Amino acid sequence: MRTNLRRSTASTIGNGAPRKAAPRTGTAAFLAAAVFLAAGLTACSGSEPKDVTVYSGRTQTLVQPLIDEFTKKTGITVDVRYGTTAQMAAQLQEEGDKSPADVFLSQDAGALGAVAKAGLLAQLPAELLAKVPAPYQHTGGQWVGVTGRLRVFAYNADQVKPAELPKSVLDVTGPQWKGRLGVAPTNASFQTFVTAMRVQHGDAKAKEFLGAIKANEPQIRDNNIVIVGEINDGKLAAGLVNHYYLFEKAAELGVSPDQLKVKLHYFGDGDTGGLLNVSGLGLLKKATGNDKARQFMDYLLGADGQTYFATKTFEYPLIAGCPPPPACPCWPT
Repeated sequence: MRTNLRRSTASTIGNGAPRKAAPRTGTAAFLAAAVFLAAGLTACSGSEPKDVTVYSGRTQTLVQPLIDEFTKKTGITVDVRYGTTAQMAAQLQEEGDKSPADVFLSQDAGALGAVAKAGLLAQLPAELLAKVPAPYQHTGGQWVGVTGRLRVFAYNADQVKPAELPKSVLDVTGPQWKGRLGVAPTNASFQTFVTAMRVQHGDAKAKEFLGAIKANEPQIRDNNIVIVGEINDGKLAAGLVNHYYLFEKAAELGVSPDQLKVKLHYFGDGDTGGLLNVSGLGLLKKATGNDKARQFMDYLLGADGQTYFATKTFEYPLIAGCPPPPACPCWPT
């Protein structure tokens, strides 16, 4: 049965050495230089400029199929430059108004907030902002959410009984979780969760919580993927992750989610552990008049884009009328 969940949200707070070639002289050197120059010119002349340039903090395997479909349907070509969200945000700030980017596609709201604070993002049109509920967009209208990812408590059904499940994320510091809880502190979603705790409970409470987690000997992992995999394999009892990794694991193994040993526990309304963290879009000021960039943003926030995220990446769509990912609880938009 699906239940409606209210979610707290976090808004903006933001070698090898090359080998040396043998020296060339006379005709040989001239021919080598000519071939090199011709190859360079061929490469340049064959590279047509694209209609829209996107800096993406979301991975290529995740979003490129959707972007390809956008190009197929509209004829609008897109040059996508991939990196981590932090890398893309830093590059935008370093490039300033000289950046070739038209659109910033970010994994989280914090990076969008940092770029907006740097004065690089344009005011978005009211009709675009109207597609997404106010809690999932910049208060000044400079970025808008695209999808939501719920923070959840993942656990192994053989090692954790229903009666043991924590009522609040604050309870995971209890003695019963000592050495049993997996966390990925370097992951952006965990860091956004900490920011949400600071906003909701204050810095002192957040510091106390993190200190208690550390004292409880957590199992440190690089990312959520590893945590969910180890929970499913019985190597970890539980972990704090995003909801969709369970569904990715099921798809990877070719089974339905209910066949996995790893299960999800959703925290109650308003609990920081049930944070809905948004991915989002910002339009660079230089692209204000780029209608094709606007069409790209409209597509991601349209029925096709939102359905893609719900069914292919198992994220929550943010526009009204688009169903949540299969087997996920509903939440009010």
